[in-house]
Amino acid sequence: MPGSVLGIVANPMSGRDIRRLVAQASVFPNSEKTNMTLRLITAAGATGVERVLMSTDAMGVAAGVVRARNKRTSRSGRWPDVEFCELAELTGTADDTRELVRAMRKQGAGVIVLLGGDGTVRAAAAESDGVPLLPLSTGTNNAFPEMWEATVAGTAAGLLAAGHVDVEESSYRAKVLHVQAGSGQDGAHEVALVDVCVSSVAHVGSRALWQPETLHELYCSFAEPHAIGLSSVAGLLRPTARTHPDGVVVRLAGGEAAGRTVLAPIAPGVIAPIGVRAVEPLRVGEPRTVGLRAGTVAVDGEREIEFGPSRPVSVTLAADGPRVMDVRGVLAAAADRQLLVTNPSGSPAAREDR
Repeated sequence: MPGSVLGIVANPMSGRDIRRLVAQASVFPNSEKTNMTLRLITAAGATGVERVLMSTDAMGVAAGVVRARNKRTSRSGRWPDVEFCELAELTGTADDTRELVRAMRKQGAGVIVLLGGDGTVRAAAAESDGVPLLPLSTGTNNAFPEMWEATVAGTAAGLLAAGHVDVEESSYRAKVLHVQAGSGQDGAHEVALVDVCVSSVAHVGSRALWQPETLHELYCSFAEPHAIGLSSVAGLLRPTARTHPDGVVVRLAGGEAAGRTVLAPIAPGVIAPIGVRAVEPLRVGEPRTVGLRAGTVAVDGEREIEFGPSRPVSVTLAADGPRVMDVRGVLAAAADRQLLVTNPSGSPAAREDR
């Protein structure tokens, strides 16, 4: 399909944080990120994508793609043109993801696939500007990215990037949580895609949350009972779909006596009893003021903001998050319209109702 473009951002730093020391989180090697990227590119080529924009890095992911491309022969099957987005400077931070997504969007990417964890998706969301994102899990908790086999995910992404399915029918607008601490020059603003947790720990430190007795308030944009991470607490109490208009608020016991306890998988290999005081829906556009007088606020599992009495914190659910691709929806549409079925002449096959 002339003009069709798929972007792929593989974060080489995802899945490498402190939770591998305090929990049993798996290590996701960059060699597997390369293998996933190769499967994505192959599927994109099969579905008619003309160009793939690939991220660059200094840790071997992009180099592995180059080696595989150079070994291809005429019998290897069709590949799209693979172009590498080179940054002026690689920082090894979320800024790289933001800059790559911005560049791919400006070059016409119809879908951007993300290989990373919750932090990678949050960084990409800030620059996606309506371009559908497809987050694939290669991080730690992966509460927002989903586990998809890369060939299947690439087929769905290719169908959307090549224009075989419509953006509106094949993606949804995610909810987000806006965190505001203080105001003016002392103010800070962060956005979370999954959850915001208020902790009594005074300093950001290593960022990761792994002490249940320090947790006091939990705000979730959605809550799935099969999730990993803090949002699983809300998911086991009040399941709320990603496309549901509401979120969830959970008042936690913070190590004190509570009316009920949830046994939740708050990190890979860590199933902890979490005391709960109350749970209720969180409405869009309804600011909630944090009750704790001082501590830190974590967004999507990582402490980002320190606050005190002179710097109050509020959390607001909004419906202005990034557009996220629905893999199931795309492939269901492909099956319904026989998009991947041809007759002996090579033209699309008509659907046969059984």
